[in-house]
This record gives sequence, C-alpha cells and structure tokens, in this order.
Amino acid sequence: MRVATSAIALLISIFFMEAQTHNTIVADSATHAPLPNASVFDRHGNVLGMCNSKGRIPYISPDCYPITIRYLGFKEQTVAKADRDTIFLVENVTALPEIVFESNQQKALHILAYVREYSTLSTYTDTVFLFREKMVDYMLPTDHNMRFRGWSTPRILKTKSYYRLTNSQGLDSVSDVSNHHFSWSDWIGIAPPSIMPSAIKQVETGSDTLRGKYSPTEVWIRNNDKVTVDVNVLADTTSRKWVPSLSGFFRNNLDFETFKVRYNYKNIIGDYVAPVDLTGYSFNIESNGRGHDMFMFNRINEPFFVSTYAEIYILDKEYITIKEAKKWENRKFDTDEIQIYEPMEAPELQPSVQALIDRVNNVNGDKIRLAMSPDERLASRKVVKQNFGTRSLQLLKTLTGISRIRAKRDWNRQWKEFKKEQIQRNAKEADK
Repeated sequence: MRVATSAIALLISIFFMEAQTHNTIVADSATHAPLPNASVFDRHGNVLGMCNSKGRIPYISPDCYPITIRYLGFKEQTVAKADRDTIFLVENVTALPEIVFESNQQKALHILAYVREYSTLSTYTDTVFLFREKMVDYMLPTDHNMRFRGWSTPRILKTKSYYRLTNSQGLDSVSDVSNHHFSWSDWIGIAPPSIMPSAIKQVETGSDTLRGKYSPTEVWIRNNDKVTVDVNVLADTTSRKWVPSLSGFFRNNLDFETFKVRYNYKNIIGDYVAPVDLTGYSFNIESNGRGHDMFMFNRINEPFFVSTYAEIYILDKEYITIKEAKKWENRKFDTDEIQIYEPMEAPELQPSVQALIDRVNNVNGDKIRLAMSPDERLASRKVVKQNFGTRSLQLLKTLTGISRIRAKRDWNRQWKEFKKEQIQRNAKEADK
C-alpha cells in the first residue's frame, strides 16, 4: 500500500512539474508583455526549443536544468528548476554610434556585425556540434536602379570554429575544422524594409499579430522607438520576404521543420522598419533529411538533421559612396590582422561551450590533420569587448588600408579645391 501511495505521489509530482513547465511564460520585466519565440538552452548549451507566440516555454525534462532563456535585446537568465509561473527578462541598453554620412552622394549602407552561432548535425550514428564566432559585413545599396548590388548576406571577415564530434558509443573528439559545412548562418542576412502594421504605427507601445494560413506568421512589438518583429517563415509563403536569400531552398523543397527569425530595430520614426534601424537579429532553423549537396554530407542513404541557432549583433554602420563600397567589395583582407569585436551586451558563454573552446585550443594542430585546410581563425579565443565609443568600422578601415585610400582621396579633393580657389582669386586680381 505504501509503495502504491509513493508511486501515485511521484506521478502527481511529475504531472505537476510538466503542467507548471508548460504554463511558464517568458515576459518583459518592464511591460510584462510576453516575449514570443524566446530561445531555451539546456545545461549543456544545446537548444531545446523556443517559446510559442504567447511566450510559453515548451516542456523541458527535469534533467535538462538549469536552463538558460535568451531573447535578443534582453539579458539572458538562468533558471535552476521548473518552479516559476513567469520568467522576467531585463532589456539590454544598446547604444550604437551615430550613423556617419561621408558626403551628399550617399548610395550604400555599410554594416559591421558580430555573429555567434550554435549548430548541430545529427545522424543515426554521429552528432557534430559547432560553436562559431564571426566578424561579418554587409553592403546595401540605397538606389536599387544602380548596377552595384552589394551584398545583404553576411560576408565573413574573420571566423573561429569549435567542433565536438560524438559517436553512437558516446566517445567524442574536438577540432577546429570539419569536412562538412552544415551551418545555416551564412544564408540569413539583412531583411529589406517593411511597412509596420497599422495597429502599432501611431502608438508608443503596443503589439500586433499577423496570422498566416495555419498559425501566426509575424508578431510585432513596439516600445516607443524600438520595434521587434518575430517571423515564423513556415507559417505563410509571404513570410519568405524576410529571408530572400533562401528562396532557392524553398523551391527545392528542402524539408524545414522550424524556421523562425527575430529582428530588433531602434530609432523608429516613420511607418516602416529598415536596415539602417537594425540593431540585431537572431534565428532558429531546423531542417531534416534533404540538402545533401548543400551540406556536402556524403552518406546519401543516411538521413540527417541540421539545426542552427544564431545571434547577430550590429556593431557599426555608416553611409558611404559607391566608389568606396566597390573598394570594400574588392578588398583582400588579412585575417590575421582582423580582430573579433564582441558587443558588451553579448552574454557570457555557457560553461559547456567554454569547456569545448578550451579543449580545442589545447589540441596540437601541428601533429594532426596535416592535409586539411584549417578555418581562418584566431590562435585562441581572444575577443575584444566592443566599446561603442570606438568605431569598429574605422578600426577595420585602418587595418585594411581603406583609411589611407580615403585620406589620399580627401587630400586630392582639398588640393583641387585649393587650386580652384587660387585660379578664381587670380582671375579677380587680373580684372582689377
């Protein structure tokens, strides 16, 4: 009888814990508004899933705790156990440098960003986990009638990768290189301008949900001059406008199971959001089975599952001329000189990820994989916390020589202006 009573008590406890987990809401500490699609990580740094459109977290097994809740633009929070109805996140205060205008002939917007991603490739027998950091840039022409197209997907300037490979027996190894490219982070770029829903155009605070064919496709949240857009790309074909670079994969019927993107904007004045207002974006993608050619996965008859969660922090942006934009496009970068700049609001790495980094950095790369080409990377994880009083783009221009190009150009311009003034002055003197 005692055993039966204990078993019933255990079942009730488990049921209560599951019910409590399912009812837990992630919300903004200031407004108490739910935060849709907040990301949930387990104790090992693996992505467990995302909150739904109402901010409710998915069921989480007790052995996954402590969990970490992340929502781009807010400070992450670690939760020890499932004993809370609401998890409040505190907003991060970001202060990007003011936009630089080089002249009256601005035709391109140059953006520099820091990328932090977590990707996993799983098969019946093996699992490959990847943590990667990157410095990337984007070049967006403001006049789309010009021949110069720029690039809206991230161009890699510097990258550092850390892999952990685990087989079916649980044995693992680590590396800074891999034979397979299975990350989605190189494909998700800057979204084009988009008109805000009418419900939040004329209000200081508010939200609006646009529904797709089967579920919410866009959740807009406005708080004064800040706007967040959460997009479920799979909810409706019209949502693909937010990820135009992936249109080919949809045509090829790649099997996506989850595809959610979040964009954060600041200093919104008009009725639309645009790349110049972007402060960061994040995404969670889960794909299944197809895409062997893209991921270079050579065991064709073996299904595989790929997931990528990434956070992109905008560090700096400026308007420049097309002439300088083309110099940026053709510039050859010395990756040994470029540093990785990490924004102040980027959270500290989880202990499991830091342990992976330490293991990789302790590998003697001179004695193994001599025939493989390594990633362009730093000797170790030496990142510089970004001070927003220092312009990252200016530091990068100094390293790449573009500052010298600009200085020489400005000098030539000033000399031409001086000669023109002298000619005009001499002409006036001659007329007297």
